[in-house]
Amino acid sequence: MSVLDLFGLDGKVALITGGGRGLGEQMAHGLAQAGARIALGSRRVESCESVRDELKSQGADAVAFALDVTQPESVAKAVEQTLQVFGHIDILINNGGASWGSPAEEMPYEAWQKVLQTNLTGTFLMSQAVGRHMIPRRSGKIINIASIAGFRGSDPDILDAIGYSASKGGVIAFTRDLAVKWARHGICVNAIAPGFFPTKMTQHMLSQHSEAIVGGTPLRRVGGERDLQGAALYFASAASDFTTGQVLAVDGGVSVG
Repeated sequence: MSVLDLFGLDGKVALITGGGRGLGEQMAHGLAQAGARIALGSRRVESCESVRDELKSQGADAVAFALDVTQPESVAKAVEQTLQVFGHIDILINNGGASWGSPAEEMPYEAWQKVLQTNLTGTFLMSQAVGRHMIPRRSGKIINIASIAGFRGSDPDILDAIGYSASKGGVIAFTRDLAVKWARHGICVNAIAPGFFPTKMTQHMLSQHSEAIVGGTPLRRVGGERDLQGAALYFASAASDFTTGQVLAVDGGVSVG
């Protein structure tokens, strides 16, 4: 076996939440190019359908479903639909997310709840539902999308979103604990913590503070359209079979700079 074979995903099925744009779309293309069959889900199903069509035009096997990760019934339905189409789920990427910019002393309770429900509770609900399928099969890869905002405090002039930071810190703790609990089932649980990438969620920050953000990044740029694909492929593939409970920062060096 070549070392490159460790990164192949032929026959594997990946379910990606928030797969209709941004980082989810980027990872969907990366995993599909490695041979995975892709299931995409989000509340904006039209976006997922557009990515599905792009993937299929490139020869990949892909489907799209409506999915609200904060609703257990919606989660269960999306998982069941994926199983009906593909028969199994090998990889789960918990990428669906939300944010709300506001000083901590002014943040509405409803906004706090929305962010925590989407980013943290959604990660739990998806992992639980897919895990119930992975456990009897004694294999699986769960990849949670955290953020470098979950590592430490953020300058409020650039990122003033206490709910987002708290939720991503929770995702990191969730990843580490679930990795220990499900290791006995042969399931690897890891996380990627992106830095600044151009997405809908970050477009305002980048438009207002791009100079400061780039200047504070040791590699002196923001993430590009392929910069998350390698990390996602590593955690999704056999290359990471002895890696679990880890958080990989893909941030241009911000977290250590």
